[in-house]
Amino acid sequence: MATFGTLSDRLADTFKHLRTKGKLSASDVDGTVREIRRALLDADVSLDVVKQFTARVRERALGDEVNKALNPAQQVVQIVNEELVGILGGQQRRLQFAKNPPTVIMLAGLQGAGKTTLAGKLAKHLVKEGHTPILVASDLQRPNAVNQLQVVGGQAGVPVYAPEPGNGVGDPVKVAKDGVAHAARAQHDVVIIDTAGRLGVDAELMKQASNIRRATNPDEVLFVIDAMIGQDAVATAKAFQDGVDFTGVVLSKLDGDARGGAALSVASVTGRPIIFASTGEGLDDFEPFHPDRMASRILDLGDILTLIEQAQQAFDEEEAMKVAEKLASEQFTLEDFLKQMQQLRGAGSIKKMLGMLPGAGGMKQQLENFDEREIVRTEAIIQSMTPAERKNTKLLNGSRRLRIAKGAGMTVTDVNQLVQRFEQAAKMMKTVARGGVPQIPGMGPIPGAGGYGGGKRQSAKNKKKSGGSRSGNPAKRAAENQAIAEGRPVAGNAEEPKGAGFGLGGAKAPSPSADDLANFQKLLGGR
Repeated sequence: MATFGTLSDRLADTFKHLRTKGKLSASDVDGTVREIRRALLDADVSLDVVKQFTARVRERALGDEVNKALNPAQQVVQIVNEELVGILGGQQRRLQFAKNPPTVIMLAGLQGAGKTTLAGKLAKHLVKEGHTPILVASDLQRPNAVNQLQVVGGQAGVPVYAPEPGNGVGDPVKVAKDGVAHAARAQHDVVIIDTAGRLGVDAELMKQASNIRRATNPDEVLFVIDAMIGQDAVATAKAFQDGVDFTGVVLSKLDGDARGGAALSVASVTGRPIIFASTGEGLDDFEPFHPDRMASRILDLGDILTLIEQAQQAFDEEEAMKVAEKLASEQFTLEDFLKQMQQLRGAGSIKKMLGMLPGAGGMKQQLENFDEREIVRTEAIIQSMTPAERKNTKLLNGSRRLRIAKGAGMTVTDVNQLVQRFEQAAKMMKTVARGGVPQIPGMGPIPGAGGYGGGKRQSAKNKKKSGGSRSGNPAKRAAENQAIAEGRPVAGNAEEPKGAGFGLGGAKAPSPSADDLANFQKLLGGR
């Protein structure tokens, strides 16, 4: 996540120095806490929050839980993770719905925080959960705010109650009150009220927000705050808490390049939980806020649970079963490949999904260079084929490939590469369907796993039985024969320690490299 990129890098560097220590001294702990303090302050986290956070980390790091740990460095990382979860709010908090509908949700915050767009995101999120929300346009001050809400509501497929044109015309309190009454008559179970903001906190803003709250008696008042606001986040949050008394926080623009101190300050200072986070400009770039998952992302420990949830939403289970049957019976075609790619695109940004993997911070540059448009180009090539060509790639002779390339606006080389990648992908998927573990081109054999090509390599022991190395390179053959004679493992062919494939021993699996990521992109459609 871009907002926490710098903080994640600083913390990762700090913990890297601890891993070489078998036992931590008081000076080691003090040095680590000092670096954590600097990293948090550089990220614009509130000074009071930083002091409390580092004091707790130091106290626990010097305690018995670290001194008795088998791996003190990992124990310190665990302590920092737990304390980060604490200042982010501890447990996840969901929306509180009214016993008697409609549930009224009021949005409050400064102008430019993204309230109007967020109203549409929240509405679309609620629709997915089976609710019937309606948006109420009570921001009658900002130019074209009503029109913007109507556009956003149309994109989200949600009705908008907007009796006044806005642009300074109309009574926002009356509109909010009438909007709740209209929702009850029309049997909408959730009302989302978009209110006006100001460039800064002032008495008029607070008075209007307080009047709307008294008139509508909302079940939730969500304070929308820009994650890029920095140190002003605390002062703004306190002012809104005193003036409106919100029940929860929504972080917007978490995909920005700011340092993210607002997220680590607001929940701790106000005592109000962060309920949602906006992670992009699209209406689907919106997710419930999980303190534990966010802490893991900050520490570059990955967010596998969110990744799984996104995949479950995007992939059709019934369709997946059909594909599995085709793979097992060797009937997987380019038509099926196209459907799988379209489902992968539907899961969201591939960059963001890859960024949720543990250790993704070490591939920041590679992720930035990852071109998702290659998938669109691949789709264009497949869609330029006839149904018969998609089912049987052996039909693709030279003239057909030229026609397909012209139809997709690509070259014949691109078509040839796609067919080759498809055959590789089909072979890998076939291996998975049969219970094996495939070997990804360019990544080498997976420790302790079978898969296509896995049975073709000889171990040093088998080579000894067969009379030595069969390498075509004379120098390499001589070196391998010498190694076999001396009983040493041959490079690239040594047998893996037992359990290495399951993390139970043996060498640590290497982190994905730039070449690995490039191969993954080629598999999806890169050139």
